[in-house]
Amino acid sequence: MTLSDAFRPASDIRINPSILAADFVNMQADLARIGTADFAHVDVMDNHFVPNLTFGLQMVERVQATSPVPLDVHLMIDDPARWAPGYAELGAASVTFHLEAATEPVALARALRAIGARAGVAVKPGTPVESLFDVLDEFDQILVMTVEPGFGGQSFMPETMPKLALLSAEARRRGSAVWLQVDGGISESTIAQAAEAGADTFVAGSAVFGAHDPDAAIAALRSTAQQHAH
Repeated sequence: MTLSDAFRPASDIRINPSILAADFVNMQADLARIGTADFAHVDVMDNHFVPNLTFGLQMVERVQATSPVPLDVHLMIDDPARWAPGYAELGAASVTFHLEAATEPVALARALRAIGARAGVAVKPGTPVESLFDVLDEFDQILVMTVEPGFGGQSFMPETMPKLALLSAEARRRGSAVWLQVDGGISESTIAQAAEAGADTFVAGSAVFGAHDPDAAIAALRSTAQQHAH
């Protein structure tokens, strides 16, 4: 078993709350409220690749030390080949970089896997996915953004679903074990649509952290996704 295999949850449906919607002042307490999640999703933005600035390595290291679940780090940054390995080295379970920012995505994925993290690649809503078909198994996860990356709280873009369905069909045709993740506007009202299109890993921010009972919200999202999954 590889180190990345150790981060493989038992369920076929994964719910990853985004800490972008958490209380930054009380981050440790908010993280303690999502113990039934599969991963904590951490958005790293550099104010260059996207017009927003969030966490860096030091902050993610502190989150890593206090989170009850493994970290799923999403790098919305320029030059991921330079920075992504550092997040794997600090112990993040999964590190996803953007296809649009990577000059050699397969080489970077292999480097992340060699460190022990699961390697993911993300695509913006307008980016075609066909170039990934022949290299599906170089990645542990493909993230289809269902909003334009950069800010939390945006509305789900249903026009991204055909692209997700294409990836899902190709993965099934090839017998690939790649996880298909969606991020942006995921709630009880949109998760069914994403699951029907083939997603199995769901990032939800305000739908979890904005709920009175985050664990109940996670359970409801998971149940709805399971009912509509392939």
